[in-house]
Parts: sequence; structure tokens; C-alpha cells
Amino acid sequence: MTDFNEQIIREFRENGGRVSTAGFGDNLVVLHSIGARSGEVRLNPLFALREDDGWLVVGSAAGSPKDPAWVHNLRAHPRIEMEVPEDGSVRTVEVDVTEIDADESDPAAWSARWDRFTAASSGFLDYLTTAEGRRFPIFRLTPAS
Repeated sequence: MTDFNEQIIREFRENGGRVSTAGFGDNLVVLHSIGARSGEVRLNPLFALREDDGWLVVGSAAGSPKDPAWVHNLRAHPRIEMEVPEDGSVRTVEVDVTEIDADESDPAAWSARWDRFTAASSGFLDYLTTAEGRRFPIFRLTPAS
């Protein structure tokens, strides 16, 4: 894990889910993705948006032309734990992961969610300039039942 990610996770945990670094505010979650090959838990701090009883995350990789490793991990292991801010503290919740597929029967569902990310942070639009046409995967994380 990078020093930057470690710093973000530490700030997240120490401040009850609020992160002033990089403007995350209270829109950060920490995914505990499971390595597709290794089976080891990987911590991934990500910008997230609430949607009903769940959260949305986007695999932008800061505009890289390749998906971040955690995307592959979520596809391989679609039930994980994640840390979320709640009432000034952080709690861990088990979630089921569903990919919002831009190419399936309802591409408008992906577009509407992408629009929410770009409205929340113009940085997501900037990422398009370096992504070499890659469409960023969007995932919905809902509490496991």
C-alpha cells in the first residue's frame, strides 16, 4: 500500500470517517478487497457516493488507461467488508458488490451514476483526458443480507 493511501486511511479512522486531505470530506470508504490470486485482504481508500442503502465507487485509477487492481479483485470476490463513516465514527460492514455495466440493457443507469460522480468532483472529468477511451467501471456496494 502506498504511503498516501496509508495516510488517508489513518486520517479516516482517526477522524471518524472525515478526511480533509485531497478534499474527500465524508465521501470516503475503505474497501477490504480480496486479492483475486493471493486471497489476501487489500485496503483501498476510495471516493464514494451514497445511493439509497448502499454506496457507489468508480474505478477511475486517477485516469489510468488500465483498471485499478481492486476492480479485478471485486469481480473475483463480490462479497467483501468495507469501512464507512457513520455518526462521527467508522464502522465495518459486509457488502455485496454489483457492477453497473455500461454495455448491458440499461446504459442510462451507468450514465446517471457517472454524472453523479462528475457533479461531485470535476476531477473525474479530467481523468477522461488520460484514460485513452477506457470507460470507468462503477460498482454498487450494498449491505449483505
